[in-house]
Amino acid sequence: MRILAIDTSNEVLGVALLNEDTVIGEYITNMKKNHSVRVMPAIEKLLADCETQATDLDKLIVAQGPGSYTGVRIGVTIAKTMAWALNIPLVGVSSLAVLAASGRYFDGYLSPLFDARRGLIYTGLYQYQDGGLVTVIKDQNILSQEWAEQLQTIKKPILFIGNDTPIHQDILTKTLHDQTHFAGMTEKNPRPGELGKLGLSLDEVHVHSFAPNYARLVEAEAKWLEKQERRN
Repeated sequence: MRILAIDTSNEVLGVALLNEDTVIGEYITNMKKNHSVRVMPAIEKLLADCETQATDLDKLIVAQGPGSYTGVRIGVTIAKTMAWALNIPLVGVSSLAVLAASGRYFDGYLSPLFDARRGLIYTGLYQYQDGGLVTVIKDQNILSQEWAEQLQTIKKPILFIGNDTPIHQDILTKTLHDQTHFAGMTEKNPRPGELGKLGLSLDEVHVHSFAPNYARLVEAEAKWLEKQERRN
């Protein structure tokens, strides 16, 4: 079985090709560049280097958010289009779960996070149990201060993972003190190979009804709804 994993949900662009037990190849960059222009050439390059045709693919796995509104939409749209054109199963995986997966050997809880501006973060709480990644608190959009206060009741070490952790590190440390641990440079990037592994055991989704998980309304939608409420 040949599986293609695609993640454009944040600044990191990642694609991976794998089978049931081996990552055959990965392409990953952490650059502020347009994913819509770069992701298809990255897929084509990866498949060519791994001597694989698109028609050889048996499944597609995509990071479905939360994260960058545009980035999430790009990845999900490409994955849906390819899955429909190739008539193969499609699986969606939380972008935060992909990030948390790099904390496999940490003895405690895992809090992956992406900055959502204005003091907000996308985050959730995860833990490895019996070799599998388990959701402890579901993904959400929350103020970093509120998240830190919520985690005060947890009496285990917490590893914060992600390239945006320095933005919120002072707030988290001030509230949680010695509970806080921060991932090193090599663990901060979500790995597309981990995305593929997480998606192996998940059920496929219906390609036409599958939608990104933005975890909150985009600003334009929120303003439109607010305007409609005032009219009513």
